[in-house]
Amino acid sequence: MAQPVIIDCDPGIDDAIAILLALASPELDVLALTTVAGNVPLASTTANGLRVLDLVGRADLPLAAGAGRPLIHVPQDDSSTTHGETGLDGAGLPAASRGPAAEHAVDLIARLALARPGEVTLVAVGPLTNVALLAAVRPEAFAALRSVLVMGGAANGGNMSPYAEFNVWFDPEAAERVLQTGQDVTLVGLDVTRQAILTAADIDALALLPVIGPPVAGMLRHYMRKHVDWYGEEIVYQHDSLAVAQLIDPTLLTLRHCHVLVDTGLGPARGATLVDRLGVYGGTPNARWAEAVDVERFRALLLQRLAALAASL
Repeated sequence: MAQPVIIDCDPGIDDAIAILLALASPELDVLALTTVAGNVPLASTTANGLRVLDLVGRADLPLAAGAGRPLIHVPQDDSSTTHGETGLDGAGLPAASRGPAAEHAVDLIARLALARPGEVTLVAVGPLTNVALLAAVRPEAFAALRSVLVMGGAANGGNMSPYAEFNVWFDPEAAERVLQTGQDVTLVGLDVTRQAILTAADIDALALLPVIGPPVAGMLRHYMRKHVDWYGEEIVYQHDSLAVAQLIDPTLLTLRHCHVLVDTGLGPARGATLVDRLGVYGGTPNARWAEAVDVERFRALLLQRLAALAASL
């Protein structure tokens, strides 16, 4: 049976590709999308989620907007320089055909989780503000989730500071609170997502796909400009898609159950994920941390599923 999932996201180019991968995969039953401020402001992430659903004819899926700011401290930066002012620069998608659902993201997640207790996985590929709010204000619904799969964290160097990955850095208090809940949490961080890449040749091939090809290639080429600036290579990291791929094929990643802390201080290490592989802090393991990835199998899966999705439209 297809695994029911809700995707909590901040689209964002890599979020958009992750959404398409999920919708292309018969192993997953996408129940809804929810949006949060992160890569760009909430109004833009919400519009972008709706635009991606329009692209593939999925106006039937509910989408609800959530938190417009982090729990406590509002950062001075987002990722608009990476994803563009719209969040999906280069895609050339038209305006969304509809607005979001009337209910708040937290209420939508709670309603769907309680309707199917123990079945629904929450896939969080943006900052964890909505997830922390769900745990705080609807604890019975949070406990009813099967698990929480997060794209977030970095043990070996961040992308917003030398220590912090963007999703955790944007709202570290939310991330720390989620890790303290005792829920089944898996973290897919930069240690593995920086190995999950598409090349310029891959993007050229995607551009030839019907319907989704031009917008997907356009946004990935925009995304690549920043990768070239930072890393000197014509590649694009597939951060969020790798988290979704782990649900499709759980053998892609090697996971270690360990204790993970988030630095919520206001110093230079704010948002760092402290992955205690050796148990030196004495904490009970609270997350499965992704340590290795089968890069070629992931790349093949992503490209094959996007091609199949395009062929179905």
